[in-house]
Amino acid sequence: MARPTTAQRGREVRRRLLDTACELIAEHGWTAVSTRMLADRAGVTPGLVHYHFSSVQALLSEAATGAMRDYLAQTPDVFEQAATAQQGLDTLLGELDRHTGLDPLSLLFTEAYLASTRDGALRAEISVLLAEFRDRVSGWLAGHGVAAPDATAAVLAAAVDGLLLHRALNPDLRGCEIAPVLGRILAPAGGAHTDGTEGTGDRP
Repeated sequence: MARPTTAQRGREVRRRLLDTACELIAEHGWTAVSTRMLADRAGVTPGLVHYHFSSVQALLSEAATGAMRDYLAQTPDVFEQAATAQQGLDTLLGELDRHTGLDPLSLLFTEAYLASTRDGALRAEISVLLAEFRDRVSGWLAGHGVAAPDATAAVLAAAVDGLLLHRALNPDLRGCEIAPVLGRILAPAGGAHTDGTEGTGDRP
């Protein structure tokens, strides 16, 4: 079996550092992660951390946005496999019930959002990811005739973030209870809401 090349070893170390950064952000918080912590957990020398990344902040940003990109890229698939807008929403919120708000992925999102309030470059990267997510959801909503699909997608994205944050404070907050409420914004223009009430097309 051929030995890994220098380039392959470098890619492996880089990947290990990114994975380790995600773990440490969730465990200790963004600002607590240090070069020494990263090196010790990843099993590399501190010098390799700065060989592969210009700074700890750069490493944390790339790790967090990479994990967020992977998760957000999968989420709209939940919608796209559903026959109706309400079914898509029900399935999405059901998926969110797997997260407690204190699980590693939820904590990673929360820490990244907080860090982005003090880091303009990170904020811009996350904004792009969220815009791509909203665009996919908006396109799917438009295909189902939902009124104001862009605004509706933005509200759903914000609601999902809020639910994950509040799940840590209120574990009893379940998707099945929220779905009928959020479902009221999915009514087609001039049509009936998903709960059977009439909509105006402009206001859910």
